[in-house]
Amino acid sequence: MNIVFMGTPDFAVGTLNALIESEHNVIGVVTQPDKPKGRGGKMMFTPVKEAAVKAGLQVYQPEKVRDRKFIEILEKLSPDVIVVVAFGQILPKEILELPKYGCMNVHASLLPKLRGAAPIQWSVIDGDEESGVTIMQMDEGLDTGDMLLVKKYKLDKKETGGSLFDKLASFGGPMILEVLEQAQEGKLNPVKQDDSKHTYAKMLSKATGDIDFTKTAVEIERLIRGLNPWPSAFTHIHGKMFKIWEADVLSGEEVQKYDMADLEPGHIAYVDKNKMLISTEEGYLDVKEVQLEGKKRMEISAFLRGYKVEKGEALNG
Repeated sequence: MNIVFMGTPDFAVGTLNALIESEHNVIGVVTQPDKPKGRGGKMMFTPVKEAAVKAGLQVYQPEKVRDRKFIEILEKLSPDVIVVVAFGQILPKEILELPKYGCMNVHASLLPKLRGAAPIQWSVIDGDEESGVTIMQMDEGLDTGDMLLVKKYKLDKKETGGSLFDKLASFGGPMILEVLEQAQEGKLNPVKQDDSKHTYAKMLSKATGDIDFTKTAVEIERLIRGLNPWPSAFTHIHGKMFKIWEADVLSGEEVQKYDMADLEPGHIAYVDKNKMLISTEEGYLDVKEVQLEGKKRMEISAFLRGYKVEKGEALNG
C-alpha cells in the first residue's frame, strides 16, 4: 500500500519505523510544525520528523491540515490509507474520506475508555488494572470510530506514565501491519464502540501535578506515578517547589510503627533521618524519591541529610 503517515511525538516513531521497514510504501509524513525549545529558542524537529528525515522521506508540516493547499497535496499523493498516531490536529471529513481504506488511528487506550489527549497517564492516575492499544477507523468524532484491532496490557503495580508509554508504543507497529494485511485481504471486522462506556483523558499541563493532599494517599500515589516523568507531581516546602517522584502508601499495620502526629492533610506527620510521612485525607504517603527546586533527584534519605524539615510542618507553603 501507499501510505501517508501522520504523527508527532516519540510515541508515534515506532509505528512509523515499522511501516518504513515493511513491504508498504510510505509516500509522505505529516507532522506538526517545528517549535522553539530551550533558553536559546532553537527550532526543534518533532520526533516523527527526525525519524522521517533520517529515512529520507518527504515531510509536510501544515499549520492547519484543513487548509485547501494541504488537502490538494494529499489528493496528489493519493494514498491508499492514512495512518495517524498522536498527530495533534483534528482531521476534516475531506481528509478522512480521501484514501481508499480511509484513515486508521493508533490510540493508546482500550476504547471507548480514555478518548482524548493523554490516555496513558490517566490510565495510571485512574488506577486501571489494564490498558492497551486500539486501532480505530477514524470518523469525525474524537476517537469515536469503529475498532479494528485491540491489544490489552496488564499494568504493573508500580507502573509509571513513562513505563506504560514505552510498552504501549511498541504495540503500534505490529498491530497496524496486521490491520493493513486484513484490509488488503478484505477481512477487516469493524466493531462499534459502546458510547455509553466512554471516558475522557483530558490534556495534561504542569498544573495537573499540583498535589491536593485532601485526596487519599492511594489517589496521590497514583498521580505521582502517572505524571512521572512529565509533567511530574509536586508540592512546595519552605516556598520552594518540591517534586515527589516516588512514594508508597503506608498500610494500616505499618502506621502503628511510627509516633505519628495527628494533623490535617498536607503536613509532615513523621520524619527521621531516613523517612518522611505526609498526612492525606485518608492514609499517609511514604515519600521515597524527591527533587527540591534547583537540585537533582535523590532518595529521601539523601534529601533529609542535607535539608532540615520538622514534624508538623505544612507543605504547599
